[in-house]
Amino acid sequence: MTVVNLQPHLGNTKKQSGFTLIELLITVAIVATLASIAMPMAELVVQRNKEEDLNSGLRQIRSAIDAYKQAVDEGHITKIVGESGYPKSLRDLAYGVEKIDDPKKSKIYFLRKIPRDPFYPDANVAAEDTWGKRSYDSSPDSPHEGMDVFDVYTLSNGTGLNGIPYKDW
Repeated sequence: MTVVNLQPHLGNTKKQSGFTLIELLITVAIVATLASIAMPMAELVVQRNKEEDLNSGLRQIRSAIDAYKQAVDEGHITKIVGESGYPKSLRDLAYGVEKIDDPKKSKIYFLRKIPRDPFYPDANVAAEDTWGKRSYDSSPDSPHEGMDVFDVYTLSNGTGLNGIPYKDW
């Protein structure tokens, strides 16, 4: 009769668990490589989102300025002789101006709120102060503020992903 030992070497074997130092180093190297690839992509996504916000903000403000001018031309808002008919400030677009052809003297609003320039570095500055403003009597090549707001532009010196400086958008 043969006896079979069902538990061979019960006390002599040590079960290995965990990773070797080489396996850990290889894993860290792979993760570092993946992170170095992902970081520029994340920065690109952030810049693209800021550019979309800039484009949207410029479009909203410029449309509101045009609507204000149209309301002046149609006689809904008071126009003083000798003035351009453009808003005196961006605040007029969001806080409203009195409608002169309404007996109740209600206000006309052109923006719900003034969008911020996403490239402006100080978040504590009021939204209307984050934009550069061009008056009606200034040239496009050297815009400056004046008695009214004819156009807005970003104060950022950066260049977009399309190669065009943000100031020229």
